[in-house]
Amino acid sequence: MHYRAFSQFSPTTIINLLCLIAALFFGLPIAVTSAGNAPAGDLRFELPANGNLRVENLRGGVTVEIWTENFVSIAAVADNGQPSATPPIVDRRDTLLSVRLAAGSKSLPRVNLELHVPARTHLAIQTADGAVEIQGVPAALLAQTFSGEISLDVPQKVDATFLVDTRTGNVSSAMASLSPKRTNPQLQARLGSGAGSVRLFSQAGNINIRETTSNSARAVSISPTRTVPLAPADSPTPTQRPDLAGSKPNAASGTPAKPDTGPEEISEGDVIRVDTELVGLNVSVVDRGTNHGVNGLTKDDFQLFENNVPQQIAHFDSASAPFNLVLLIDLSGSTASVVELIKSAALHFVDAARPFDRIGVITFAGGQVVVSALTSDHEALRQRIRAIQKPEGSTKLYDSVAFAIDEVFRESKDSRRNAIVVISDGLDSVLPNVTGEGSTLSYDEMIRRAKEFDGVIYTIWTDTQSYEPLSPLDIQQETFDLAHDQMKDLADAGGGGFYECEKLADLAGAYDRVVADLGTLYTLAYRPTNKVRDGSWRTIRVTVNRANTVARGKRGYFAK
Repeated sequence: MHYRAFSQFSPTTIINLLCLIAALFFGLPIAVTSAGNAPAGDLRFELPANGNLRVENLRGGVTVEIWTENFVSIAAVADNGQPSATPPIVDRRDTLLSVRLAAGSKSLPRVNLELHVPARTHLAIQTADGAVEIQGVPAALLAQTFSGEISLDVPQKVDATFLVDTRTGNVSSAMASLSPKRTNPQLQARLGSGAGSVRLFSQAGNINIRETTSNSARAVSISPTRTVPLAPADSPTPTQRPDLAGSKPNAASGTPAKPDTGPEEISEGDVIRVDTELVGLNVSVVDRGTNHGVNGLTKDDFQLFENNVPQQIAHFDSASAPFNLVLLIDLSGSTASVVELIKSAALHFVDAARPFDRIGVITFAGGQVVVSALTSDHEALRQRIRAIQKPEGSTKLYDSVAFAIDEVFRESKDSRRNAIVVISDGLDSVLPNVTGEGSTLSYDEMIRRAKEFDGVIYTIWTDTQSYEPLSPLDIQQETFDLAHDQMKDLADAGGGGFYECEKLADLAGAYDRVVADLGTLYTLAYRPTNKVRDGSWRTIRVTVNRANTVARGKRGYFAK
């Protein structure tokens, strides 16, 4: 390009354009800035081939319209409708287009995001108190707010499965085919073939569904200014579910699962974790005598402490938000002869879990095998479980727990709650007379990792002692007892529950108790009195004013 062509633009515009081109070429995050008083809505980005688009706005609301173009249009506007001086951060990668406005101080003005997206989009939206308005239904939709209202205009003809719920707000629908009810979830229905997926969740906001009519639809115009040239968009429309390695009936799960880079059915798991002034945690309250969840508690039944300083609970409710669940299954030692029984119990766990929970499965012996990464495609997960093969080697329990924690952190950069369910006899090969090479990680280090894990850890201890120790070379009773106690300590450190399973035939029942416990949680949120974000670890302690009960949940957080 000749200098004369460049001279038509201001220096700021030239710099912004060159930065944008460089960022798109190298796949770097883009801080989008407005060029003068150009009309809003004309920053354009090509949608990835898989259709994945993630939008997070912690400064205001999000408005989305479906249009016929094959690219995404983004604008940041103030409440008065004028272009905002605060740009969103846009990150364009091969498998995800991410748009984000981080939380600011209360003195800063609100900023709203307006988007136009293609119908093939797999869209995940997250706000704090900002409203979400969507006109039309994309290929897959998840909208999630803390207290913001959600409005969805649904075309007269649509093929999608709907799941809609709000904790303390109301769900209303003007469509007879989408009728809310009083139970949770408040609305669950299928229109047409149900091929698409629509999931709307709010903690405290109202959710309203309307039917789009020709009178209510707004015209979408495209301005020729501020256009970023795009390559021709000839990418095929993605399938609703990714092809999973090992998902064929005859495929063995003897190697780590291939990373899942395709779009998922709904992909709540792609929602970015909200980082506001509120610190939230999910707490299960269990009766010590029965190990059953305790219902009917109110905010006045709870007391919350950060570093032993009392905190004021700003929000309270029971919760049924989605989980990331990882099953960590010990297939070493004497479990070799009952692998089919363990597989059957794992299938039972998948059936007992809620359909919108993402589940992953890891087996271990001398090493770890990722049978399935976290997925909401439960049918593909069942196929992977049926193809489980016994790993070789000794028992590395401590290493495997750390591996599972790392796996969850690697995959779950989202707003879901995290849980790991460990099934083992606890006999790591580092313990006396337990044969084989043991973990390189120490027991104390494993416990430290469990305490820092952003989620809960449940343990199911299985009794594999099939003999009385007669020889000094046999595993002694003290070692069996120590392994049992360490499994219990692991659950205590992870904020979850400990369950005993004396016979592997009872494993399915133990899984049922874990699922029931996970589904009986209370949500507490507070604004810390210590507002310094120094990266330190802050311990959280919750007490319940009910006799013979214990509260389990997140033990703390890093104040970053």
